[in-house]
Amino acid sequence: MNKNYSLENLTEVASELISSVGNKNLLFYGQMGVGKTTLIKEICNQIGVLDPISSPTFSLVNEYQTSKNKKVFHFDFYRIEAEEEALDLGIEEYFDTGDWCLIEWPENIENLLPLGAVQIHLTILEDEQRNIQLK
Repeated sequence: MNKNYSLENLTEVASELISSVGNKNLLFYGQMGVGKTTLIKEICNQIGVLDPISSPTFSLVNEYQTSKNKKVFHFDFYRIEAEEEALDLGIEEYFDTGDWCLIEWPENIENLLPLGAVQIHLTILEDEQRNIQLK
């Protein structure tokens, strides 16, 4: 998947992303303000999250419940100072649950990332457009 999008077609992009990934560990890369949290909110809406969705900037992880009684874990490692903080959080146990793990700022825990995780690279283009690339 490599495409340009805007907020108007965010629903379509999130749907395509969900159907194209074979792994539920998603790593979101991109500069501040590129729309990582906005895309994650739409993904959560489409997989049936019932809880209010917000960035876990200070708590590091938010846990959401879905309509199918599944869990979704949303991580934000922007403010993390050392990978040990993620280890103390039990990050590896989250990855092993088989539930969705949506990770913002994964580059800050690079040595702890699960094998096979899907990298999602977002960039800002002109005219409020974004580009999304899956790797």
